[in-house]
Amino acid sequence: MARIGLIKEGKIPADNRVSLTPAQCKWIHKNSNSVKIIVESSLTRCFSDREFSMAGVEVKDDIGDFFLGIKEVPIEQLIPKKTYLFFSHTRKQQPRNQKLLRAILDKQITLIDYECLEHEDGQRIIGFGFFAGVVGAHNGMMAYGTRTGTYQLDRVYKQRSFRELIHTYFGLRLPKVKIVVTGSGRVAHGVVEIMNLMEVVEVEPDEYLDKNFSYPVYTQLKGADLYEHKIKKNYSRENFHLHPEEYQCKFLPYASESDILMNGVYWEKDVPRLFEKTDAQHENFKIQTIADIADDTGGSVPINLGDQSIEDPVYGVDRKNLQKTAPYLPGSIDIMAVGNLPNELPRDASRYFGEQLIKYVLPDILSGGSDIINKATITRNGELTEPFEYLKNYAAPSNPPSGGESIHTTSDGSWD
Repeated sequence: MARIGLIKEGKIPADNRVSLTPAQCKWIHKNSNSVKIIVESSLTRCFSDREFSMAGVEVKDDIGDFFLGIKEVPIEQLIPKKTYLFFSHTRKQQPRNQKLLRAILDKQITLIDYECLEHEDGQRIIGFGFFAGVVGAHNGMMAYGTRTGTYQLDRVYKQRSFRELIHTYFGLRLPKVKIVVTGSGRVAHGVVEIMNLMEVVEVEPDEYLDKNFSYPVYTQLKGADLYEHKIKKNYSRENFHLHPEEYQCKFLPYASESDILMNGVYWEKDVPRLFEKTDAQHENFKIQTIADIADDTGGSVPINLGDQSIEDPVYGVDRKNLQKTAPYLPGSIDIMAVGNLPNELPRDASRYFGEQLIKYVLPDILSGGSDIINKATITRNGELTEPFEYLKNYAAPSNPPSGGESIHTTSDGSWD
């Protein structure tokens, strides 16, 4: 019988999500005689030990050989010769997790990374992007309401569920605000869900640029709306992902027509930014609030100066000197940037994540593997697998962590 352990999250600050909910564990036990889920005790998890026990799930310290987590596992908590699934943030050679990958190799661990689980067409299988979009959009709208004094929104984490959050929008009256949404993946889907719940009207990009409205509107900019080839002046999704440096961004006209930017685009260092820092200093740059849900410091939103905490999600950027300030000052742009947004709705986010895990991942793992699992396996028994041999120098003991740029793609790429 396969024993799957749900580990407690050890990274600080503590993450309160879990890979499988008590109800999902109960369903697995009911529908399979070959799997046993065991839960490591945790005081910070959004589902209590008692909830798991009541669902018939054993809670103890010895939790088997196959471990499911969420965030990076602290090096001192890694158990040698086990198999782990979590977001390791190593595939892009992020400096902050270089020692983690080295330890995984030294301890002969098999690591399957959620971020690397992809369908045949390259579409990500699993992630928390939808709820990142939901929470990020709410927080962006909250920040704009606070800046303008035109309405008030409470914090998401004060609600027990997404359903309760929806109820807080009843009777909400928004001013004639213009909102531009970037991206087409799970993050953008979450943002659009909030736009619809708040009864913000969708309009086409050309109409958005050309017309004034007496009611709140948003437009969604996808790949072809945002990027064009520098020479051919067209857009090919496949070519763009292979050669993003050959493209330029067409976003800037929307900066002079928008009050709020909700950013959820995939970004890597060769992908064109939505705008440059100096553009934010121009008088035609009308955006007052930016919810950078993708949250790449200096990335697609170059005035993202680093993320904040759930408790304090918004800061300002001075329009003249581009330095960090307190939020809501007259001469600043407000930035909402938080790296763990789904933690504000942890029970819903965990349920969503577990559904994907049960549907697309666990069956393959329990049946002995698949091409999808193999392509997401970064290390096997302490050795880098063929698709990830490019990480050899990165993980070498003699290669100290660099101080270079750390890219953590969170939107259509990898939201954790």
